[in-house]
Amino acid sequence: MKNRITQTLLVIIFLAGLTLQGFSQETIKKILDRGELRVGMTGNQPPFTMKANDGSMIGYEVDLAIMLAESMGVELNIVETPFPELLNDLEAGKVDLVMSGLTMTIKRNMRVAFAGPYLLSGKSVLTKSAAYSSAEDSEDINDETLKIVALKGSTSEAYVKNDVPEAKLVLADSYKEALEKLENGEVEILVADYPFCAYTVLVHPEKNLITLDNPLTIEPIGMALPPNDAHLYNIVQNYMNALSMVGALDLLEIKWFESGDWVPLVEK
Repeated sequence: MKNRITQTLLVIIFLAGLTLQGFSQETIKKILDRGELRVGMTGNQPPFTMKANDGSMIGYEVDLAIMLAESMGVELNIVETPFPELLNDLEAGKVDLVMSGLTMTIKRNMRVAFAGPYLLSGKSVLTKSAAYSSAEDSEDINDETLKIVALKGSTSEAYVKNDVPEAKLVLADSYKEALEKLENGEVEILVADYPFCAYTVLVHPEKNLITLDNPLTIEPIGMALPPNDAHLYNIVQNYMNALSMVGALDLLEIKWFESGDWVPLVEK
Protein backbone atom coordinates (compact mmCIF):
# COMPACT_ATOMS: atom_id res chain seq x y z
CA MET A 1 0.00 0.00 0.00
CA LYS A 2 2.91 2.33 0.78
CA ASN A 3 4.12 2.15 -2.87
CA ARG A 4 0.63 2.93 -4.16
CA ILE A 5 0.32 5.96 -1.87
CA THR A 6 3.79 7.18 -2.94
CA GLN A 7 2.91 6.84 -6.63
CA THR A 8 -0.39 8.63 -6.06
CA LEU A 9 1.38 11.43 -4.17
CA LEU A 10 3.69 12.05 -7.14
CA VAL A 11 0.66 12.43 -9.41
CA ILE A 12 -0.97 14.83 -6.95
CA ILE A 13 2.15 16.97 -6.64
CA PHE A 14 2.34 17.20 -10.44
CA LEU A 15 -1.34 18.12 -10.87
CA ALA A 16 -1.38 20.61 -8.01
CA GLY A 17 1.84 22.15 -9.26
CA LEU A 18 0.19 22.90 -12.57
CA THR A 19 -2.74 24.66 -10.93
CA LEU A 20 -0.48 26.62 -8.59
CA GLN A 21 1.22 28.49 -11.43
CA GLY A 22 -0.08 32.03 -11.66
CA PHE A 23 -1.63 32.04 -8.19
CA SER A 24 0.41 34.30 -5.95
CA GLN A 25 -2.10 36.54 -4.22
CA GLU A 26 -3.49 37.00 -0.72
CA THR A 27 -2.97 33.94 1.49
CA ILE A 28 -1.13 31.92 -1.15
CA LYS A 29 1.49 34.67 -1.57
CA LYS A 30 2.02 34.79 2.20
CA ILE A 31 2.41 31.00 2.32
CA LEU A 32 4.96 31.00 -0.49
CA ASP A 33 6.87 33.99 0.91
CA ARG A 34 7.29 32.40 4.32
CA GLY A 35 7.87 28.94 2.81
CA GLU A 36 5.47 27.41 5.29
CA LEU A 37 1.87 26.20 5.36
CA ARG A 38 0.33 26.61 8.82
CA VAL A 39 -2.45 24.12 9.50
CA GLY A 40 -4.55 24.23 12.66
CA MET A 41 -5.24 20.84 14.28
CA THR A 42 -6.13 19.68 17.77
CA GLY A 43 -3.82 16.68 17.81
CA ASN A 44 -6.36 14.74 19.89
CA GLN A 45 -9.04 13.66 17.42
CA PRO A 46 -7.98 10.21 16.25
CA PRO A 47 -7.80 8.92 13.61
CA PHE A 48 -8.01 12.39 11.99
CA THR A 49 -5.15 13.93 13.97
CA MET A 50 -3.31 12.43 16.94
CA LYS A 51 0.04 12.11 18.71
CA ALA A 52 2.38 9.19 18.01
CA ASN A 53 4.58 7.62 20.68
CA ASP A 54 7.51 9.81 19.56
CA GLY A 55 5.48 13.00 19.95
CA SER A 56 4.95 13.56 16.23
CA MET A 57 1.52 14.24 14.76
CA ILE A 58 -0.03 11.52 12.60
CA GLY A 59 -3.46 10.76 11.14
CA TYR A 60 -5.71 10.95 8.12
CA GLU A 61 -5.71 14.74 7.99
CA VAL A 62 -2.00 14.95 8.77
CA ASP A 63 -1.34 12.94 5.61
CA LEU A 64 -3.61 15.31 3.65
CA ALA A 65 -1.76 18.33 5.02
CA ILE A 66 1.65 16.81 4.19
CA MET A 67 0.60 16.24 0.58
CA LEU A 68 -0.83 19.74 0.24
CA ALA A 69 2.34 21.37 1.63
CA GLU A 70 4.56 19.27 -0.64
CA SER A 71 2.44 20.15 -3.66
CA MET A 72 2.95 23.83 -2.85
CA GLY A 73 6.68 23.37 -2.34
CA VAL A 74 6.62 24.58 1.28
CA GLU A 75 7.18 23.15 4.76
CA LEU A 76 4.25 22.00 6.87
CA ASN A 77 3.76 23.62 10.27
CA ILE A 78 1.00 21.95 12.29
CA VAL A 79 -0.29 24.46 14.85
CA GLU A 80 -1.75 22.51 17.76
CA THR A 81 -4.92 24.32 18.87
CA PRO A 82 -7.85 23.49 21.20
CA PHE A 83 -10.95 22.63 19.18
CA PRO A 84 -13.07 25.64 20.29
CA GLU A 85 -10.29 28.02 19.15
CA LEU A 86 -9.65 26.57 15.68
CA LEU A 87 -11.93 28.85 13.68
CA ASN A 88 -11.02 31.86 15.83
CA ASP A 89 -7.35 31.33 14.99
CA LEU A 90 -8.19 30.98 11.30
CA GLU A 91 -10.11 34.25 11.35
CA ALA A 92 -7.25 35.93 13.21
CA GLY A 93 -4.73 34.78 10.60
CA LYS A 94 -2.79 32.60 13.03
CA VAL A 95 -3.19 29.62 10.68
CA ASP A 96 -3.74 29.36 6.92
CA LEU A 97 -6.36 26.61 7.09
CA VAL A 98 -7.90 24.14 9.53
CA MET A 99 -8.23 20.37 9.34
CA SER A 100 -9.53 18.69 12.49
CA GLY A 101 -12.55 16.52 11.78
CA LEU A 102 -14.63 19.62 10.99
CA THR A 103 -18.19 18.99 9.87
CA MET A 104 -19.22 21.33 7.06
CA THR A 105 -22.20 23.07 8.68
CA ILE A 106 -24.11 26.12 7.48
CA LYS A 107 -23.31 27.95 10.73
CA ARG A 108 -19.58 27.42 10.26
CA ASN A 109 -19.84 28.20 6.56
CA MET A 110 -21.10 31.68 7.49
CA ARG A 111 -17.68 32.30 9.10
CA VAL A 112 -15.29 30.39 6.84
CA ALA A 113 -15.07 28.71 3.44
CA PHE A 114 -14.91 24.92 3.15
CA ALA A 115 -13.06 22.75 0.64
CA GLY A 116 -14.20 19.16 0.29
CA PRO A 117 -15.81 17.09 1.62
CA TYR A 118 -13.05 14.52 1.75
CA LEU A 119 -14.87 12.15 4.10
CA LEU A 120 -18.39 11.34 5.29
CA SER A 121 -18.75 10.82 9.02
CA GLY A 122 -21.63 10.84 11.49
CA LYS A 123 -22.52 10.90 15.17
CA SER A 124 -22.02 7.77 17.24
CA VAL A 125 -21.70 6.88 20.91
CA LEU A 126 -19.22 5.31 23.28
CA THR A 127 -20.69 3.56 26.31
CA LYS A 128 -20.12 0.73 28.76
CA SER A 129 -23.77 -0.30 28.58
CA ALA A 130 -24.96 -2.80 25.98
CA ALA A 131 -28.43 -1.25 26.23
CA TYR A 132 -27.28 2.05 24.75
CA SER A 133 -24.96 0.46 22.19
CA SER A 134 -27.98 -0.86 20.29
CA ALA A 135 -29.40 2.63 19.63
CA GLU A 136 -30.70 3.03 16.08
CA ASP A 137 -31.80 6.66 16.24
CA SER A 138 -31.65 9.71 18.51
CA GLU A 139 -34.85 8.86 20.35
CA ASP A 140 -33.22 5.73 21.75
CA ILE A 141 -30.91 7.89 23.89
CA ASN A 142 -33.26 10.84 24.44
CA ASP A 143 -33.74 10.07 28.12
CA GLU A 144 -33.82 12.55 30.99
CA THR A 145 -32.01 10.07 33.25
CA LEU A 146 -28.99 9.97 30.93
CA LYS A 147 -25.89 12.13 31.23
CA ILE A 148 -24.08 12.58 27.90
CA VAL A 149 -20.66 14.17 27.39
CA ALA A 150 -19.62 15.92 24.15
CA LEU A 151 -16.70 18.05 22.98
CA LYS A 152 -17.26 21.75 23.65
CA GLY A 153 -17.90 23.78 20.48
CA SER A 154 -18.37 20.67 18.33
CA THR A 155 -21.26 19.44 16.21
CA SER A 156 -21.63 16.69 18.81
CA GLU A 157 -22.63 19.36 21.35
CA ALA A 158 -25.16 20.76 18.87
CA TYR A 159 -26.44 17.27 18.10
CA VAL A 160 -27.17 16.51 21.77
CA LYS A 161 -28.85 19.89 22.30
CA ASN A 162 -31.04 19.59 19.20
CA ASP A 163 -31.69 15.87 18.84
CA VAL A 164 -31.37 14.55 22.40
CA PRO A 165 -32.77 17.48 24.42
CA GLU A 166 -34.09 15.38 27.32
CA ALA A 167 -30.64 14.10 28.30
CA LYS A 168 -28.31 16.13 30.52
CA LEU A 169 -25.41 17.51 28.47
CA VAL A 170 -21.93 17.61 30.00
CA LEU A 171 -19.20 19.44 28.07
CA ALA A 172 -15.50 18.58 27.84
CA ASP A 173 -12.56 20.57 26.44
CA SER A 174 -10.93 17.48 24.90
CA TYR A 175 -11.70 13.87 24.04
CA LYS A 176 -9.29 12.80 26.78
CA GLU A 177 -11.36 14.64 29.36
CA ALA A 178 -14.59 13.25 27.88
CA LEU A 179 -13.26 9.69 28.07
CA GLU A 180 -12.24 10.20 31.69
CA LYS A 181 -15.78 11.33 32.54
CA LEU A 182 -17.17 8.20 30.86
CA GLU A 183 -14.70 5.87 32.55
CA ASN A 184 -15.23 7.23 36.06
CA GLY A 185 -19.01 7.08 35.76
CA GLU A 186 -19.79 10.80 35.59
CA VAL A 187 -21.71 10.15 32.36
CA GLU A 188 -23.28 7.10 30.71
CA ILE A 189 -22.61 8.05 27.08
CA LEU A 190 -19.97 9.93 25.10
CA VAL A 191 -21.23 11.34 21.78
CA ALA A 192 -18.58 11.91 19.10
CA ASP A 193 -17.85 11.34 15.43
CA TYR A 194 -18.10 7.72 14.38
CA PRO A 195 -14.38 7.40 13.40
CA PHE A 196 -13.26 8.47 16.88
CA CYS A 197 -15.63 6.02 18.56
CA ALA A 198 -14.49 3.13 16.35
CA TYR A 199 -10.84 4.11 16.92
CA THR A 200 -11.20 4.20 20.71
CA VAL A 201 -12.78 0.74 20.84
CA LEU A 202 -9.99 -0.59 18.59
CA VAL A 203 -7.06 0.95 20.47
CA HIS A 204 -8.36 0.53 24.03
CA PRO A 205 -9.91 -2.92 24.38
CA GLU A 206 -9.06 -2.83 28.08
CA LYS A 207 -11.62 -0.06 28.64
CA ASN A 208 -14.52 -2.41 27.69
CA LEU A 209 -16.24 0.29 25.66
CA ILE A 210 -18.92 -0.34 23.05
CA THR A 211 -19.93 1.72 20.02
CA LEU A 212 -22.64 1.55 17.36
CA ASP A 213 -22.43 -0.54 14.20
CA ASN A 214 -23.76 2.42 12.18
CA PRO A 215 -23.64 6.19 12.87
CA LEU A 216 -26.82 8.02 13.87
CA THR A 217 -26.28 10.85 11.36
CA ILE A 218 -24.38 11.55 8.14
CA GLU A 219 -21.94 14.50 8.18
CA PRO A 220 -19.50 15.77 5.51
CA ILE A 221 -15.97 16.50 6.80
CA GLY A 222 -13.98 19.28 5.11
CA MET A 223 -11.11 21.76 5.30
CA ALA A 224 -11.81 25.27 6.66
CA LEU A 225 -10.27 28.19 4.74
CA PRO A 226 -10.29 31.98 5.13
CA PRO A 227 -13.42 33.55 3.60
CA ASN A 228 -13.20 35.82 0.56
CA ASP A 229 -9.97 34.24 -0.73
CA ALA A 230 -11.01 32.71 -4.03
CA HIS A 231 -7.46 31.86 -5.13
CA LEU A 232 -6.68 29.80 -2.03
CA TYR A 233 -10.04 28.06 -2.24
CA ASN A 234 -9.42 27.29 -5.92
CA ILE A 235 -6.03 25.69 -5.41
CA VAL A 236 -7.14 23.66 -2.38
CA GLN A 237 -10.37 22.44 -3.99
CA ASN A 238 -8.43 21.49 -7.13
CA TYR A 239 -6.08 19.55 -4.89
CA MET A 240 -9.01 17.75 -3.25
CA ASN A 241 -10.57 16.95 -6.63
CA ALA A 242 -7.27 15.53 -7.88
CA LEU A 243 -6.89 13.38 -4.76
CA SER A 244 -10.36 11.97 -5.32
CA MET A 245 -9.83 11.37 -9.05
CA VAL A 246 -6.66 9.29 -8.62
CA GLY A 247 -7.98 7.31 -5.64
CA ALA A 248 -5.73 8.81 -2.96
CA LEU A 249 -8.63 9.49 -0.60
CA ASP A 250 -9.71 5.86 -0.85
CA LEU A 251 -6.19 4.73 0.03
CA LEU A 252 -6.04 7.05 3.04
CA GLU A 253 -9.43 5.84 4.24
CA ILE A 254 -8.21 2.23 4.08
CA LYS A 255 -4.99 3.16 5.89
CA TRP A 256 -6.56 5.08 8.77
CA PHE A 257 -10.08 3.65 9.11
CA GLU A 258 -9.85 0.02 8.03
CA SER A 259 -6.26 -1.08 8.71
CA GLY A 260 -4.91 -1.20 12.23
CA ASP A 261 -1.26 -1.23 11.12
CA TRP A 262 -0.69 2.23 12.63
CA VAL A 263 -2.15 1.45 16.08
CA PRO A 264 1.20 0.49 17.72
CA LEU A 265 2.55 3.96 16.82
CA VAL A 266 0.00 5.81 18.95
CA GLU A 267 0.15 6.99 22.53
CA LYS A 268 -2.22 5.14 24.84
